[in-house]
Amino acid sequence: QLTLVESGGGLVQPGGSLRLSCAGSGFTLDYFAMGWFRQAPGKEREGISCISASGGSTNYADSVKGRFTISRDNAKKMVYLQLNSLKAEDTAVYYCAASGWDYCPNYDVGFAVWGQGTQVTVSS
Repeated sequence: QLTLVESGGGLVQPGGSLRLSCAGSGFTLDYFAMGWFRQAPGKEREGISCISASGGSTNYADSVKGRFTISRDNAKKMVYLQLNSLKAEDTAVYYCAASGWDYCPNYDVGFAVWGQGTQVTVSS
């Protein structure tokens, strides 16, 4: 069974940091590009970052560029998202997802396996 499990969410003050983790099992995670998405209340899901299978290529949505960093440890079957300089508008449920390719595909159609999400709340 293919599963992804996110962890690391929580309540943080504006300007603070969090590190989200995504653990994969049931498949060879290192063959696939991995993405992070988020969905805020009342808003559509947004693709925010992706990392290629090798880790050599990354991309970020403009909304998080310069503040968030995606990384992976294929030996541990883990993907991470470091969230810095958090803002209230970063409040959302964050999901990791596995694509069907080794490169980062279109966020809208390229991801097939999803985790259950972890809540990030940025508030003073």
